[in-house]
Amino acid sequence: MLFDQDNLVSSFNHLLHQNPTPTIFQFGNILGSLVKANHYSTVISLHRQLELSTRIESNLVTLSILINCFCQLGYNSLSFSVFANILKKGYQPNVITLTTLIKGHCLKGEVHKALQFHDKMVAQGFHFNQVCYGTLINGLCKVGETAAALQFLRQVDVKLVQPNSVMYNTIIDSLCKDKLVNDAFDLCSEMLANRISPDVSTYNSLIYGLSIVGELKDAIGLFNKMTLENIIPNAYTFNLLVDAFCKEGKVKEAKNVFAVMIKKGVKPDVITYSSLMDGYCMVKEVDKAKDIFNAMAQRKVTANVHSYSIMINGLCKIKMVDEAISLFKEMHFRKIIPNTITYSSLIDGLCKLGRISYALELVDEMCVRGQPPNIITYSSILYALCKNHQVDKAIALFEEFKDKGIQPNVYTYTILINGLCKGGRLKDARKVFDELLVKGYNLDVYIYTVMIHGFCNSGLFDEALTMLSKMKDNGCIPNAQTYEIIIISLFENDENDKAEKLLREMIAKGLL
Repeated sequence: MLFDQDNLVSSFNHLLHQNPTPTIFQFGNILGSLVKANHYSTVISLHRQLELSTRIESNLVTLSILINCFCQLGYNSLSFSVFANILKKGYQPNVITLTTLIKGHCLKGEVHKALQFHDKMVAQGFHFNQVCYGTLINGLCKVGETAAALQFLRQVDVKLVQPNSVMYNTIIDSLCKDKLVNDAFDLCSEMLANRISPDVSTYNSLIYGLSIVGELKDAIGLFNKMTLENIIPNAYTFNLLVDAFCKEGKVKEAKNVFAVMIKKGVKPDVITYSSLMDGYCMVKEVDKAKDIFNAMAQRKVTANVHSYSIMINGLCKIKMVDEAISLFKEMHFRKIIPNTITYSSLIDGLCKLGRISYALELVDEMCVRGQPPNIITYSSILYALCKNHQVDKAIALFEEFKDKGIQPNVYTYTILINGLCKGGRLKDARKVFDELLVKGYNLDVYIYTVMIHGFCNSGLFDEALTMLSKMKDNGCIPNAQTYEIIIISLFENDENDKAEKLLREMIAKGLL
């Protein structure tokens, strides 16, 4: 049921000025309806009006509603002030009120405060139910304390509160997200031993766990088992499998799952279509991704920012940037706000075609629209500037985003060092590289190879070989390209003995 906020507020104000005064229960019903519609701030404001009226006194229900609103908005200190008022008025708080206070802590990640409050209330003789214990277990899992959640489940069992499927499912889901899939299956077996039947949520978590550890065959097997046990898969179940297959580039298998989904009468949603589009873009079949995008509209499934971002990124990857720009403009027309990923994809596509001025315009637009550029956005522009021999502008941009507090990563530094090397500024490149070593960056094979290439292009072969040794000493394994750059340069400059020595080393390492 949908609640009209304006009508409810109007009804509340009408009651407030009625004579004789209505009962507090009538006010409570309106406040409760507003809470169901998530109008928490409105409830707080109306309750304040209620308090200012000397004729009407809040009861346990309205004060509990107020606690819930403060908790949902993250104002835990205010919710506990209301709780103190409940005790002061002599009301006996019920399990719903206490659970709401516990949930408030959990929503803010303050699960240990929630546990302390729980223990304090138990010591005072209060008893909690499955909802409360499920809330605490969920809170522990949300902050990554899955082992503590499992231990707490054991304590719950001892306290004679029967664990339910929600408690088990929460921990199973958390174990699967932590890739502890075997432990999740063990807990599922325990569920069965305790005569608690796994449901669609249990299976969804296990299917997800198997998918992220690359056991797609087992995930399909579990899906089949699920249907044999008359547990009806939902859209989320199918979406998990479609997405998993697409991420591995197995779009044909994903389409088969999609076909089963349709056959079973489960309506694909925007997530299903987006996953398929992403899969086709990954295997560079962007035309098929476009077909899916168009089919989505025909089937009255509204595309979201994620769908558009996938298509824009896919088109940019195959250099169809003008078509990507058309989709970008369509987003504005449909009032779908592009996010940082959307902008970064389009900016990258523009930069790869050398359309840097347009890319910089989009960076300005991002800032105006409250979508701040990130290191990926800036790295694309940095790459384009370096590639187009605008190294001074690249350095200026580099300093600009550092001043904004955006920390460059190794990839960004690699772009800059490569640009400096190719721009004949080897000394500056070496200075930046040495600074990274001093700062303790974990440098990869690509940044070492860029420096080696820079030395070779300047005829500094001894420095290139020293860098190769330093690379090995720092635990970074040279690849075939690293060796080839030095070997070719040595041969071209009649340093045949050194080149042949490296060639033998390359063969011994199986890189040739």
